[in-house]
Amino acid sequence: MNTNNKLNKANSYRISQELLRNRALKKGVNLIAPETIFLSSDTIFGKNVTIEPYVVFGPKVRIGDNSFIKSFTYIEGTKIEKNVIIGPYARLRSGTVLKNNTKVGNFVETKKSKINTNSKVNHLSYIGDSYIGKNSNIGAGTITCNYDGVKKYKTKILDNVFVGSNSSLVAPIKLEKGSIIGAGSVITKNVKKKTLALTRASQIEVKNYKRKKKK
Repeated sequence: MNTNNKLNKANSYRISQELLRNRALKKGVNLIAPETIFLSSDTIFGKNVTIEPYVVFGPKVRIGDNSFIKSFTYIEGTKIEKNVIIGPYARLRSGTVLKNNTKVGNFVETKKSKINTNSKVNHLSYIGDSYIGKNSNIGAGTITCNYDGVKKYKTKILDNVFVGSNSSLVAPIKLEKGSIIGAGSVITKNVKKKTLALTRASQIEVKNYKRKKKK
């Protein structure tokens, strides 16, 4: 592609983005610093939606009323219902469904996953091929281990589940209603209703320990 063709293509893209942004603004979408926000031609917005700077929308994104998308977020193939908060620095991949009043926070990636009403994945987590029920909380650093190098497996987290920080959930796995995962656990088996599951090595303390000195 020669220089003129590249310039023409870039100019065409710039014009199309300006048209998409103006269309969104006319529908009442609050685009903060619209020149930094990139839309797809099929992006659908509900009422009273706010988009902070530096957000990119890929194809097939639908956003419900009163949702708030924070800076440096990338979204594609995702259905977002009402009163949802996303980002900053979130990545929502195809097959993600966020039900009403959910939150996906900073440095969270989702893929082929459904997060139900009032559940939260606040930060530093990967949720892939998963189902999360209502009123559940996924702690920082939680990873759904969905791929064994050959096949993808599903993680099912039911209602009112609390997953402690820095936990690994090795799929296929199911966390029943009201269960709790202790922080720092690697969970490889199904967890029963209203039980606490944790896997940790015992903490060792050596009294009056003297550090080695450099020679």
